[in-house]
Amino acid sequence: MPKYQVRKAVIPAAGFGTRLFPATKVVKKELFPIIDRDGRAKPVILAIVEEAMSAGITEIGIVVQPDDVEIFADLFKHPPQPKLLQKLSPENQKYSQYLQDIGNKITILTQEKQEGYGHAVFCAKDWVQDEPFLLMLGDHVYASDTEKSCARQVLDIYAQVNQNVVSLTTMPAAIIHKAGCVTGVWQASNSILQVTQLCEKPSVEYARQHLRVTGMAEDEFLGVFGLYVLTPKIFDCLAEHIAKNLRDRGEFQLTSCLDSLCQAEGMTGYVVQGKCFDTGLPDAYRQTMIDFRSTSEL
Repeated sequence: MPKYQVRKAVIPAAGFGTRLFPATKVVKKELFPIIDRDGRAKPVILAIVEEAMSAGITEIGIVVQPDDVEIFADLFKHPPQPKLLQKLSPENQKYSQYLQDIGNKITILTQEKQEGYGHAVFCAKDWVQDEPFLLMLGDHVYASDTEKSCARQVLDIYAQVNQNVVSLTTMPAAIIHKAGCVTGVWQASNSILQVTQLCEKPSVEYARQHLRVTGMAEDEFLGVFGLYVLTPKIFDCLAEHIAKNLRDRGEFQLTSCLDSLCQAEGMTGYVVQGKCFDTGLPDAYRQTMIDFRSTSEL
């Protein structure tokens, strides 16, 4: 049995959304709409929060820019004005209460300066304290191929192996330069991997030389799916990088610290039975709008 049950999830949502400019000049990318399988239009962040809740998470920390606190609070913690509430259908009035019920589980955290994904995760340190947590990307939504949600699958693996877990998916060589990539040794055929190395956005040449995984096709690799269960030791590594000003592409990144965590404590990779939808790029967001409703198991 794991020493701690995973109760908390962290969702960094403090980026500028530069790849979706100029839409993100007026609407945060985490608030872009998607349509779920029930035909309901909801902001991306709500689908991510519901994914966390589907895994039994009871406390959710969303990391935002200071100027955006009220926007996220308005979504989750404030009911509509009475005049607007009266105009909603009875079903949507009930849904408005549902949002506030979710809001009771949400803590809004702030990243004072936008200095990278790793820095945003570090901003949750005091809130997470000394327990393992689920880390989720703020612009990815998920649809499971099984009765278990993708996040539930990852938490179940953590309960089984009792160490850091990174979710994985098979990626062709053509796109690995856009994602984190791992290698390691299979513990259970094509599903559970003992991770030996993580690399952020590797070149194809580097991946072919260093990131091959036994049994996979020549130009297929294991890319990061976007869900992690991490121990608080990740904050020690992030603190060291910040103190020493160790940046990659001008920002404090997470992947190099994940690799250090892997070496220090061990890390299990799990190939998720499901699909991941990226809403942080124009074409990917467009495809999510087309595909998410028909495949969503949220």
